Amino acid sequence: MNLHTIGIIIRREYLNKVKKKSFLVTTLLVPILVAGFTIGMIFMVMNTKEKTKNIAVVDKSTISMPYLTDNEIIHFTDCSEIPLEDLKTNLEERGYDGVLSISEIDTVAKSFSADIYSNKPFGMELTENVNNRLNQAMEDYRVASYNIEGLDEIMKEIKENVKLRSFTISSDGEEKVSEAGVNSMVSMILGIVIFMFVTLFGGMVMTAVIEEKSSRIVEVLVSSVKATELMFGKIIGIALVALTQFLLWILLGGVIIGAGSKFLGEKMMDMDPTALVESVSGTGDAIQMDAISVLASQDNELGMALDTLRNLPWAQIIIAFVVFFVFGYLLYASLFAAVGSAVENEGDTQQLQIPLTIPLMLAYIIALYAFKAPDSSVAFWGSIFPFTSPIVMIARIPFGVPTWELILSFVLLALTFCLCAWVSAKIYKVGILMYGKKSTFKDLWNWLKQK
Repeated sequence: MNLHTIGIIIRREYLNKVKKKSFLVTTLLVPILVAGFTIGMIFMVMNTKEKTKNIAVVDKSTISMPYLTDNEIIHFTDCSEIPLEDLKTNLEERGYDGVLSISEIDTVAKSFSADIYSNKPFGMELTENVNNRLNQAMEDYRVASYNIEGLDEIMKEIKENVKLRSFTISSDGEEKVSEAGVNSMVSMILGIVIFMFVTLFGGMVMTAVIEEKSSRIVEVLVSSVKATELMFGKIIGIALVALTQFLLWILLGGVIIGAGSKFLGEKMMDMDPTALVESVSGTGDAIQMDAISVLASQDNELGMALDTLRNLPWAQIIIAFVVFFVFGYLLYASLFAAVGSAVENEGDTQQLQIPLTIPLMLAYIIALYAFKAPDSSVAFWGSIFPFTSPIVMIARIPFGVPTWELILSFVLLALTFCLCAWVSAKIYKVGILMYGKKSTFKDLWNWLKQK
């Protein structure tokens, strides 16, 4: 193959894709839409509050009303002297949105039941808030029923939520924070990104081949260059387009998210700490949480998450990401190019694409579960098998992968790419000039046997 010729084809393919309006529109819109969706979701969560509801309470238990204090979303009124049926049938006239009926206490079971009636269903935030308050009332009643002095304080003291902190020990004995949740998130994101890009840009190669074949432009091209040079030039050219678009997405997305984070950060600073805790927990005053301590705990967890991110082997992750992405893309792009050369329109590709989509979907599924058991046999073999390794290996790296596994996985992937590129080139050379017949796997096999 002539490298100079391939270089010309790469340049042509790259400029042809980059100059298209669709490329510019996609490059600008995708980060804006993704960042806008992310910021919008955060903004909605922060600002979604249910309209204040007026709730009438018929408390036959006689112990619950002190726990039903007003807050931003609920205003309680003690209506225990009014018949329940009268309240239920005249809610709007009396100015109530609902009526909460609490039964008498069953002294044997030490419990009571509660029902809430309304003309329209309440949201989950309100019902959970009320339910938590009633549970707290029942719990305090049961504690008091034992008539043990100081039992309520004892119960508070023995209740403790243990936060398990995770550390990894390096070869030199250094301890580093390693939160499994953060590692799982990084693992999932890396696996999904490679899956999306291999699928997206591999399909772009196939589409480009089909377009040139159906327009008969390829007949002119192969009269000047070899079919294999055309195939590899097209694959590498689109790979450069993919990297260009990826880098632009990162740059634009970072700017947009950075600006949005500053805006949201200022809004969060303006929020009352107690209101912020209640909006997150939905427990209201019944649990009597200390807002400052909760926020301090959240700050501590955030600090551990940031420490985990800093302690990740980013150099290894970035190098492995680039290597496995490039070779994974080249592997599948060469196969997609062969499929594109064997058909005349995209509607005929479904049958021939099945052998390619199955390992990609399998890799995606394994990657989604790799963070639960990164050293399991399924995850290990998925990261070694060349057709799934580009996605699964990247998903395992945040949890630590022995060097020999990385080397073995890469060597097998590179060898498989060379083999598939040779097979695809033989199919491409014949299929690109075939017209008027729907190709089958038998046809591909016959083309492969031709010298």
